[in-house]
Amino acid sequence: MRFARLSARRIVILAAGFLLQSFALAVLLPGAARADGYPEPGQIGFQEAATPIAREIVFFHNWILLPIIVAISLFVAGLLLYVIFRFNEKVNPTSAPTTHHSGLEVAWTVTPVMILVVIAIPSFRLLTHQLTMPPADITMKATGKQWYWTYTYPKDQGGGFEFDSEMIQPADLKPGDIRQLSVDNEAVVPVGKIVHVQVTAADVIHSFAIPSFGIRIDAVPGRMNETWFKAEREGIYYGQCSKLCGKAHSDMPIAIRVVSEENYAAWLVEASKKFALKDTAPVHFAANDAPAGKRQ
Repeated sequence: MRFARLSARRIVILAAGFLLQSFALAVLLPGAARADGYPEPGQIGFQEAATPIAREIVFFHNWILLPIIVAISLFVAGLLLYVIFRFNEKVNPTSAPTTHHSGLEVAWTVTPVMILVVIAIPSFRLLTHQLTMPPADITMKATGKQWYWTYTYPKDQGGGFEFDSEMIQPADLKPGDIRQLSVDNEAVVPVGKIVHVQVTAADVIHSFAIPSFGIRIDAVPGRMNETWFKAEREGIYYGQCSKLCGKAHSDMPIAIRVVSEENYAAWLVEASKKFALKDTAPVHFAANDAPAGKRQ
């Protein structure tokens, strides 16, 4: 009996302490997240939201899901403790003959359904906001490749160019660069504008994910997916490929720089010159290098 009591106390104390600590770190300590668009070592909780969708995701998790999970966990822990103390063999040597209780069975069936309904309403609202594409101010295309990203800006929006964005290798990092997140060419978008991102892949399945923007969508060869975001403040926001896409999966970060409209217009002019698409000259094959079926 004493052993049972000590075990129950330890279980309850550990469970309650863990749950309360997690709740406090995730909700009551907003300073745990950075405003720079990347996580810091040891961070618990979401990165600071930079878009309306990301804010809605954080609110849904911190103020709807987490309280429900904590309440259920504490209820189950308390129920286990009650059963251990009330129905152990020493206190209750003769068990009751009742094996079924209709009211209890209805309660433990209906209650979880009602909890799921409470969760489903804001969940479906969030999914609708994520999947309903508002009219775009800017459109760009992100193509996942092994192991880097290619960004394409349409000509009718001042672009007409594309460029590769590759991770800066550790030996080439400069002051201010972030290991495994900084890239040689960042994608640039204007602040406060709705950006549609068309996402595809050239080889294997990748995943375009930026936590601060609240977006994550698969890049699938032969398929064009799309997502959107509206960055509310300037800065550099980082993400990474979230699919196991090969040996250098960890070496294809995503970096998007959010700037003012004036700076974005200036960047378009500069990038149009730097990354202008050039017509590819026809390739002439030598006799031994001709593709199969083309050799004479």
